[in-house]
Amino acid sequence: MVYRTAMTTPAFSLRREIDRLFDDAFGGNALRSASAWVPPVDVRESDSELALVFEIPGVAPEQIEVTTDNGVLTVRGEKREERREGSEQQYHLVERVYGSFSRSFQLPKNLDESKIDAHFEHGVLTVRIPKAALPQPKKIQINAGSSGNGGTRVETK
Repeated sequence: MVYRTAMTTPAFSLRREIDRLFDDAFGGNALRSASAWVPPVDVRESDSELALVFEIPGVAPEQIEVTTDNGVLTVRGEKREERREGSEQQYHLVERVYGSFSRSFQLPKNLDESKIDAHFEHGVLTVRIPKAALPQPKKIQINAGSSGNGGTRVETK
């Protein structure tokens, strides 16, 4: 008895052939591997910090680098996968993307870059940057009169 799965249906074969034709005509596979992988990121802000949350499944923390330079945060790394086709295995569909990635973000001025914290867990990298204490308005005292002896003080708000 022959069992049919989604992988062996005629529609799947047609889709695979159409994908291959488009890839051959427009360099789809070459563009995907050459253009690098771009992990998705969420950027959120609270009263106390700016947080960037990256989805980076399949990447070890040792393969990720987080740097800042002149107000630009950069996260880069590489997602590696060895694929070998041979007599034992052949790929019918490849949708996961591998390769180097790099994301850069211009940071606002009100952040304390010296206290950046990066945490990686379950394929999610969270980079937290605390907000710097904003300069508070202060009251300046104005002295009026000559040389400060016996002059009148005027305060402004």
